[in-house]
Amino acid sequence: MANPANKSKQVETTGHVWDGDLREYNNPLPNWWLWSFYATIIFAVVYWIIYPAWPVGKSFTRGIATVTVEENGQTKEMPWNSRSQLIAEMQSSPAAVKQREYIEKVGAASYEEILANPDMMAFARSMAKGYFGDYCAACHGQGGQGNLPFFPNLADDDWLWGGKVEHIQASISSGRKGNMPAFANVQGQALDDLASYVLSLSGEAVDAAAAERGKQGYAMCMGCHGAEGKGNPMLGAANLTDKAWSVINIPAAGSIEEKKKLVAGVINKGIAREMPAFGSRLKPEEIKMLTVYVHELGGGK
Repeated sequence: MANPANKSKQVETTGHVWDGDLREYNNPLPNWWLWSFYATIIFAVVYWIIYPAWPVGKSFTRGIATVTVEENGQTKEMPWNSRSQLIAEMQSSPAAVKQREYIEKVGAASYEEILANPDMMAFARSMAKGYFGDYCAACHGQGGQGNLPFFPNLADDDWLWGGKVEHIQASISSGRKGNMPAFANVQGQALDDLASYVLSLSGEAVDAAAAERGKQGYAMCMGCHGAEGKGNPMLGAANLTDKAWSVINIPAAGSIEEKKKLVAGVINKGIAREMPAFGSRLKPEEIKMLTVYVHELGGGK
């Protein structure tokens, strides 16, 4: 670039000249730009020291920043990261403090008080919906609809172990083992007749003579299901008269023969299923809110 006339002063050059009048100017960067650049370098170094930054093998530099959180009722310092920062905010933010206070309020209330208080019920539902999604939905479904044959429907107001809040709390806290012995020795006509009788208890249209014969074989079932097939919540024995099938899907069967085949399969193979206990995994107030939520899924009793 040609050097233009400059009446005030000549622009400093590097001394390089081409073709007699083509000079290389020496235009240094503005000071504000240089100091901004130096500031970014200083900021980066400070950041590397304070926060997690550089990978080191399979780990990384932890930094010196810490976050104070509460864990198992004790205050502890944790290295700073986005997760520990989120935990701290969830524990100390105004919303978190208010939520914790309300959880304590619900935890101190009786089931009668919670069920009668719309505000407490709304809060319990909102909290327990998350608990249900974390601990129950994988087996019982997001809406509690169950998944036969292993996981009963929680939304139909038919309760194997009782549907009162104290029964549901016991189920959640201590777990349940639902076992029915297999009667593999019952075969042929005797099995068909017994299946017919079981279906007749819930009003299914079966052969009356076959059901009458099957009534004799039902004697081995009375100990758990009762003489009238009403079940026994103390044992988790299903009510066979209410059309709520907790192991097989009778309503979906297309014919009476298919229905008898499903019932016969349960008689021959028995039932072995278990619900884990959550008493050691959930806090008492969490179990209380989850109990209320499950209770409401089935319409309450």
